[in-house]
Amino acid sequence: MDRRHFISLATAGLATLGSSRFFTAHALEVGERTLRTVSDGTLQLPPEFIFGPMPHDELGAILARYDVDPTASLTPPCNITVVQDGERTILFDAGAGDNFQENVGNLVDALDHIDIAPEDVTHVVFTHGHPDHLWGILDDFDDLLFSEAIHMMGQAEHAYWTDPATIERIGDARAAFAAGAKRRLETLEGEVVLFEPDEEILPGITAVSTPGHTPGHMAFRISSGTDQAMIVGDAIGNNHVAFERPEWPSGSDQDMVMAARTRVTLLDELVADKTSLVGFHLPDGGIGDVVADEENGYRFVSRPVAD
Repeated sequence: MDRRHFISLATAGLATLGSSRFFTAHALEVGERTLRTVSDGTLQLPPEFIFGPMPHDELGAILARYDVDPTASLTPPCNITVVQDGERTILFDAGAGDNFQENVGNLVDALDHIDIAPEDVTHVVFTHGHPDHLWGILDDFDDLLFSEAIHMMGQAEHAYWTDPATIERIGDARAAFAAGAKRRLETLEGEVVLFEPDEEILPGITAVSTPGHTPGHMAFRISSGTDQAMIVGDAIGNNHVAFERPEWPSGSDQDMVMAARTRVTLLDELVADKTSLVGFHLPDGGIGDVVADEENGYRFVSRPVAD
């Protein structure tokens, strides 16, 4: 942790169309690389989407510690990670675009706030194929938004979403996810660079298999000497139950048993290696650390924007 330090960039920007919208960038230095997160917006989810399969007799006490109403809609943030190394501008996931939910799809404005235009992006690397991570690759005209970028996805994840049978097998609740993913990946047909777990996909960036949320979900280890951070995507999907009770099933995961095993292993590794993490749906920009808690499993300690 000695060479990694938190940089806060907290300034307000005006959005288009006359409405006020404020963007904040959070950053972490990993060796010579700068890792930043910007917001694509916030989702709106019914509480049962996550809490449904959990033991409700124990759930209430955990949520109370975080001031979460178990009956109210959940509004998780969507943090897009940007890594720059002097040669490359790499996006991890592409946001939701304009065709998923009302309060997401802000990525272009958020990138503009840190002086990055879509054509400046050299690589788009996907953790997985859900709408809030993939659908933003297309613009309003169904053309590639990041037109100069190389798009990269894990082999297993790509095979899953491009398989016509997935739409039939995934279930009614997620059938639109499958159809939307297939259409967008077909736009990239022949141009997606596929990779396997444990592969160094770009200098200092290694793919880490974290299945369960989706079949081929990937996290990414960013390394430079002794400095490292882990982009975990949706393998750790919230800052409360996922940390305190990582072994519990979450309704947001497609394979709940496998995802729980992945969470437990991942949290153990992050603590043992003293590795900072970046979570797509974690608060305060998603950058923080995992702390072991003797009473309540683990805790997420975020690095909020400084005053």
